[in-house]
Parts: sequence; structure tokens; C-alpha cells
Amino acid sequence: MRLNLHDYSGHPFQVELSRYLAGRGHEVLHGYAMQYITGHGNLTVSPEDPSTLRIEGLRAEREMHKYDPVGRARFEFSYAKAWREQLDREDFDVVVACNVPLFALAAMRQYFARRRQPWVLWHQDIYSLGVGAEAGRRLPQPLSGAAKAQFERMERAQVRSADRVVAIGDGFVQQYQRWGLNADHVTVIPNWAPLQELTPGPRDNAWTQRMGIPSEPVRLLYAGTLGRKHNPMLLLELLDKVKARGVDAILLVCSEGVVADFLQEQAGDRTDVRVLGFQPAEDFSDVLASADAVIAVLEPDAAEFCVPSKVLSHMCAGRPTIALMPESNASANDVRFTGGYVGAPTPEGADGAAAWLAAARADETALARIGHACRNFAETRFDINTIGQRFEEILAEVAQRPVGLDDGTPLAIVTEDGVPNVA
Repeated sequence: MRLNLHDYSGHPFQVELSRYLAGRGHEVLHGYAMQYITGHGNLTVSPEDPSTLRIEGLRAEREMHKYDPVGRARFEFSYAKAWREQLDREDFDVVVACNVPLFALAAMRQYFARRRQPWVLWHQDIYSLGVGAEAGRRLPQPLSGAAKAQFERMERAQVRSADRVVAIGDGFVQQYQRWGLNADHVTVIPNWAPLQELTPGPRDNAWTQRMGIPSEPVRLLYAGTLGRKHNPMLLLELLDKVKARGVDAILLVCSEGVVADFLQEQAGDRTDVRVLGFQPAEDFSDVLASADAVIAVLEPDAAEFCVPSKVLSHMCAGRPTIALMPESNASANDVRFTGGYVGAPTPEGADGAAAWLAAARADETALARIGHACRNFAETRFDINTIGQRFEEILAEVAQRPVGLDDGTPLAIVTEDGVPNVA
């Protein structure tokens, strides 16, 4: 098969799947958004990679304005245009859309229908809920209500019109059913992290030496995107509560963007907080290995549909996770099962995490035992051969299936010129 696997975010496990499929003899073009700033996977083709693998970043003509609704919509339409131009240059048996934001995928959905292009939605997040919540904060009623309803119709149409949907959890299927959709074309495949790229290693390593990270304090690490579904102040709250229990600790934050900048401003000139920016993919294993405990934070309104991939990376690296997230999140069970801490994303949850860490420090082998359990869990769940075969079967089925026509669901609430359209 000739495959276009487009992961807007450029994350590690998606490109691992592309490498697996290319290794199976399929011609794979792996795409990602060059303007989206986040922690990336290994997006460089090496001599060891299959000759059937290509990796190409896409750049939209418009600049991204992440927290400006009209500017963000314009960027997404521009991004869809760049992706269409790429697809127009060659034919693919199947296109996989992963992490593609709402407006961009709305445009692509209609393009796929016009071109009769078989495609799979690899559904990582229910974007209409987050975009709708933002509309509720910015727009008066009844305009915000109309906007939310339109966003939901857009995403519902994407799920309905995809030839197959790969959802990352059962919560997605339940949402489809609430939308009144038939879920017969949906397969649930939980996310994972690349076992071979992220491995347990020494706490003090080449990365810590290069960055000048002190060895004595307990290292709390947050590595990944900080966005509006995260409360960055909980990181400082956790650090302070750990130190209040007599544990010398530092907080390392590998992230970038508006929220990371805000965290740096709040930390001021504290020497026990270092905001380091995203680190290169080739250093990420050492970054995770440097931690005594790795932090995941998730707000309640994102709990049902967001599965933080950072938790899965922590498992691969054999490091305990402190998860400040609702109990209902799918990752919470995994963290608890491996011996980590799960608490509410509140000051009280941070205090419980501090007590857990202080107790673990009192037992000289506790953190090591938890780390070993994490790696064992990852090796049991994250085998790319098993996961890749499931994807390969789905893609082969889609490649042989006749393609339907677009259902005519309206494209978007904002036109390419940024003009609101709620008619």
C-alpha cells in the first residue's frame, strides 16, 4: 500500500508506526506540522530506516495564532491547503489523519470526499469540546451556543464520514453513541510509546551534565506540552509542598509556549525551578532517566478524552509518575497499577503527592521498584509488532473499500477569511 500517515503533532509513537509500516514493505509518507511547537519524535530519516519511508513537514502560508480564535481558524484552513497540495502531487491508497485540528480536518474531510480518497481518522482528542468551551468564554449567548453546536456537527461529520476510525479509548465510542452515530466502523487501539527509543538509563547522564543539573536534590520533571488543559501552577504547588516535608527538590520543566512562559514568570528568580524548553528527540530518553519522579497534569474538563502520552513515555523510561488528574482518566489506572501516585488536580492533590514522595524517599528501594514495574508494564503493552499488525489490517481493509460521497455537513463556523458564519 501507499500510505500518507499525517500526524499534525509530530509525536514519537505515530512516527514509530510509520517506520513499522514502511518496514513491512509499504510506501509511507509521514507528515507533521512544522509550525506546531511541541516535543517531537524522531522525524529524521536515517540510513537504518526502510527505503520506503519518507518524512516531510508541512508549513502553512499563514502564521499560527494559537489563542486567537479567528487567527487560529485562518491558520488551520491555510494548513489544510498545504496538505491538499501535497496530496495532489501523488496518489495514496489510504490517508491517516491524526491530531489534525478541527477546522483543518473539516476542510480535508470534504477534500477526501471530492477526491474519493479512502481515509482513516485516528482520533486522539474530541476537539469540538475544547473549541466549544473556548467559544463559551469568548462569545455571548446565544452566539456561543450556536458555535458549540456547529463545532459538534463538524466533528460528528468527521467521525461519520471516515472510512474507519481508530479511537484511543472507550470514552470516544461512548461519545459517538451520544452523538447518535453508528460505531461499527470504530476500533479502539490505546496509545503507546516507543520501547526501543525510550529506555531506562542512569539518573546522571550526558544530558544532565550538559545542562548542569545538580545531582543531590530530588528531581521532579515535567516534559511535554503545557496548554489550557493543564494548570501550570500545580507544578510549583507540588514543589513547595515536597520541600515543606523536608525533601530537598528541584523542578525541571521541558516545555515551551505561552503557558511555559507564564510558569517561568511565576517562578521568578527561583533557583529550584528551571524551564528548559523542549529537548531534542535524541536526548529524550536521558531527559526522562534524569528524573526521580515525572509529573502529569490534566484538568477535569479534559479527563474523559485526553490520554496524556507523556505518561506512556514515563512507563517506557522506567520512572514513577505523579499524576494530578481526575480518577476517571484512563491513564490514572495505569499509574496506580504500577505504584505511582494519582491525585486530583488541586492543591490537596499536590499535598497528597508530596506525602507519597516523602514516604517513597524514606524507603531506599521504593522508587526503583516502581520504575521497574513501569518498564515491565510498557513491555507488556507497547509491542509495536502487535499494535502495527492491527493498524495494517485496518488500512488494508480500507484500501479495498469503495468510498462514499460527502454528506454535505457545513464546513465550519469561520470562513477562510475569518468571517463568522452561523447561519
